[in-house]
Amino acid sequence: MHKTTLEQWSLLNEVVKQGSFARAAEVTNRSQSSVSYNLALLQERLGVTLLEPQGRRTVLTPAGGLLLALVRPLLKAFDYVESHAASLRKGIRTRLELVVDSIFPRGRLFSALRQFQHLHPHTQINLTEVLETWTGSGAEADVMVMTRRQDMTGRGEWLMNIDFVAVAHRDHPLHHQAEMLTEETLGQYPLIRIAEREHLPVQDESSSSESWTFSTIEAAIEAVMHQVGYGWLPEERIMQYLNAGTMKILPLQSGIRRATPLHLIVKKDIIKLDPQMQTLLELLRKSA
Repeated sequence: MHKTTLEQWSLLNEVVKQGSFARAAEVTNRSQSSVSYNLALLQERLGVTLLEPQGRRTVLTPAGGLLLALVRPLLKAFDYVESHAASLRKGIRTRLELVVDSIFPRGRLFSALRQFQHLHPHTQINLTEVLETWTGSGAEADVMVMTRRQDMTGRGEWLMNIDFVAVAHRDHPLHHQAEMLTEETLGQYPLIRIAEREHLPVQDESSSSESWTFSTIEAAIEAVMHQVGYGWLPEERIMQYLNAGTMKILPLQSGIRRATPLHLIVKKDIIKLDPQMQTLLELLRKSA
């Protein structure tokens, strides 16, 4: 058994915060003698002096400061447990499953999630990132941001377009051609693609174009940056490289830009949206 209790440490924390036993007793709805007794018992069981008078205030000793610093995360965690239990008691949603296509700009996504966390601190979001070629059913997802408008799990609305742009490293041979680039010229160099291996189309043996496939956007970007090949990449994800001039847009005769729509999909068996889901949907719409 532990020699001390969270209640005793909580009272110690309150005395330090308020600066006196009397004020701490008032805030915690206890008698001053009860606060004094509990803290005396705490110090006795630890065998360490935790508090000392300083003028009209009661302050921590160096040892008290060290020990309370170790305990404060536990107090905070215990407060969270109790408030989480209160949310459960009131029937507040405590978990949301979110599936997002990896082309969704991460800066916008995490900005929305940070705002959600502030508004609903007791609702946890489980985020799963997938590729456009993902064939999962999404049956467990409450909300999805996907390229397809309709899904077996729900119906969606258009959210935004993601612009892809044809690029290569500034030193890649494609940027040193005398004329505008044609399909024949592109076919002489590897194309960097983003896809899951099991969902790749069959390679046309008559084509001279070589494709290198990567399963994440980050890996595809790194491949282009290391001059492994060229590719169409999400413009917003590579803006820093475009602005720095280390990655440049290819001078194609046509087809420099491609747009992929993203849709916001809500699980179809959800009849009434709870406040947490309404907030998430609104933040995702604003992020777009």
